[in-house]
Amino acid sequence: MRNPTMQRRHLLAAASLTLARPALGQGTTGAARVLKFVPQSDLAVLDPIVTTANATRHHGFAVWDTLYGFNQDYQPEPQMAEGHEVAHDGRRITIKLREGLKFHDGTPVRGADCVASIRRWAARDPLGQVLLARTEEIAAPDDGSILIRLSRPFPQLFAALAKPSAPVCFIMPERIAATDPARPVAEIIGSGPFRFRERIPGTRVVYDRFGDYVPRAEGIPTWTAGPKRVHFDRVEWHVMPDAASAASALGSGEVDWWENPLGDVQATLRRNRAIVMEVPDPIGFIGMARFNALHPPFNRPAIRRILLGAIDQGAFMSTVVGADRSLWRGDIGIFPPGTPLANDAGLEALTSARDPERVKRELSEAGYAGEKVVLLAANDFPTLAALATVGAETLKRVGMEVEVVSGEWSALVQRRARREPPDRGGWSLFFTFWTGLDMLSPGVNQALRGTGDRAWFGWPTMPRMEELRGQWFDAPNLEAEQRLAREIQAEALREAPYLPLGQYFQATAYRRGLSGMLKGLPVFWNIQRA
Repeated sequence: MRNPTMQRRHLLAAASLTLARPALGQGTTGAARVLKFVPQSDLAVLDPIVTTANATRHHGFAVWDTLYGFNQDYQPEPQMAEGHEVAHDGRRITIKLREGLKFHDGTPVRGADCVASIRRWAARDPLGQVLLARTEEIAAPDDGSILIRLSRPFPQLFAALAKPSAPVCFIMPERIAATDPARPVAEIIGSGPFRFRERIPGTRVVYDRFGDYVPRAEGIPTWTAGPKRVHFDRVEWHVMPDAASAASALGSGEVDWWENPLGDVQATLRRNRAIVMEVPDPIGFIGMARFNALHPPFNRPAIRRILLGAIDQGAFMSTVVGADRSLWRGDIGIFPPGTPLANDAGLEALTSARDPERVKRELSEAGYAGEKVVLLAANDFPTLAALATVGAETLKRVGMEVEVVSGEWSALVQRRARREPPDRGGWSLFFTFWTGLDMLSPGVNQALRGTGDRAWFGWPTMPRMEELRGQWFDAPNLEAEQRLAREIQAEALREAPYLPLGQYFQATAYRRGLSGMLKGLPVFWNIQRA
């Protein structure tokens, strides 16, 4: 059953496309050279290292560049780097920078800037932390190179420097990268194709083309790799108060591109011949029900594991995006389908026939004694509200006592950080979505960490998982990575730190006449107007 609140919101939005909307800035000269974009949310944080928010990551790729890019085959390619040499059995890596790289303040990009940027990023990033633990030295022998000496090989080094999942290893000036990794930087001085100009909270973000940016001379633009050639003098993000305003502005041509129109509005947009609708990200979004492993009933892996048999991924995803099967998948495990590490190990726990009565009996046999499940439900995100609605119904159907705590996501984020028992202000279960990029491997999937108090919210302790992750970091080739990924998925479905709820694909909408939009996350190079 569809969430009634979601239905009302979407129907009102679809019916109101012709209502008055906020006027956009009309005084800009050379309108054809301005790209107007409606982001999924306002840009609340400008520093891409201190947050994992998608809007900040997209802002980051406009303003900063990376040493390595991420291509359509999910592999790293040199970006700011000219290339690299690996010596001493993989323990000595020298990265050479391309010539002519500059920051937005006119200073050249130096090896010392890259060293400071790597260190600041690595302090916040799970893959970066593994790199630091194996590092004996990160230094800049000269302005044009970076030296990394390792105590043991780290085959994932270039993938870590290229990964587009947040936080991303963006290159900043040394003086800025020296900022405490837990504190936002005070200056937004980048190394990328756009210069940050201004942000008016809740209204607009503006970027200007950086004229001194030097794109790679070779390669094919894909995802975040290859030449980053800019065809617009200015990019403006316009924050809309609601879906109706965004749809109306796109339909009238006041904006060029809407990042993620809601499902029920998409049908209206598709009827407009001036608008193109497509799915830019082939690995989409992955739904998740995250358990609190500290307190009953989900401190017992057996209870968590049994609930895999209650989950109908199709019910979750169809409630989020509708019945169109081209927009979702309901047969996924730990890694996104179609990516190098996806496999079928243990998937029968999620894909076999659903039998709520059997699950109810198994829960009783495993010791479930009617403990209350405090379920957090975000009422200001329709997709998360949909997951919570189906999740609550699913748990009740198998005999669990459920209390739904509904509130704004910002408040629930604060509550999910609390480790007290559920009846003293804590929680038992919450729902979220990750981008497929955030789930590509054991190195970036934060929900696979089994380090107890140091793990992601939910705090599971899984020694075998940590052992397998360590082996995966040492895997010498893709074949070894894939073999370990099967073991990791089987272990994840045995321990069940979370329930995979399916995958959906978010369409984007833009005005016909734009071309060159790349697959993956929203980036603003390579796009041009006919």
